Amino acid sequence: MHLSQIRQQLKTVPIFKELSLEDLDPIVEIAQPRFFKNKMYAFMQGDPLDRVFFIHTGKVKIYKTDSSGREQIVSVLEAGEMFPHAGFFRKGQYPAHAEMMEDTQMIVIPISKFEKILVSYPELSIKLFRVLGEKIIDLQARLEEQILHNTYEQIIMLLLRLCKTNGERLEYGYKLTTHFTNKEFANMIGTSRETVSRTITYLKKKECISLDLDGTYLIDHEKLHQELF
Repeated sequence: MHLSQIRQQLKTVPIFKELSLEDLDPIVEIAQPRFFKNKMYAFMQGDPLDRVFFIHTGKVKIYKTDSSGREQIVSVLEAGEMFPHAGFFRKGQYPAHAEMMEDTQMIVIPISKFEKILVSYPELSIKLFRVLGEKIIDLQARLEEQILHNTYEQIIMLLLRLCKTNGERLEYGYKLTTHFTNKEFANMIGTSRETVSRTITYLKKKECISLDLDGTYLIDHEKLHQELF
């Protein structure tokens, strides 16, 4: 991949969008384009934390596993997103697995070199703090969902959240841009596949959600939101 292509890819990343091409040059010099096939891993939980990734095309599933092998999906990331967010401010190991959900093109930057860039460009650090702040707010909201709401409400809140993070706005609601199974939904909130299946069936009967011809979820955001009240 040519440097000009790397530069154009980096321009699509939100924290780099406002930088001039000249400002991007030091980042381009340390950036490494990488292609990952579906089901490949960018890293495994416990690997040395030494790189940060920027997604150009494709989707990446971030998930943790406990000592018994149970999977907890943290998020599904799409084009324009970066990970891991904790990488800049902690040393040690990757806190989760990063598995490709489809063929994915990414740019990889060594953390040690990128930290030097952040020192040279304070505006980049500010943008990064904003991204991290949004992630913290999201995690706080998820924790509140776990503490204050029953499983039915948690599933509804998960679907509403996915409209924002993995959805495309339509005239009458949202279409999820990622295919999720009931097991994956369950793994996101720590419940059983059977519980999710029953809830999904119920929400379909109430016409809050439906499936299109290719099995993608269509969500009536307003109707679904009303189920919480």
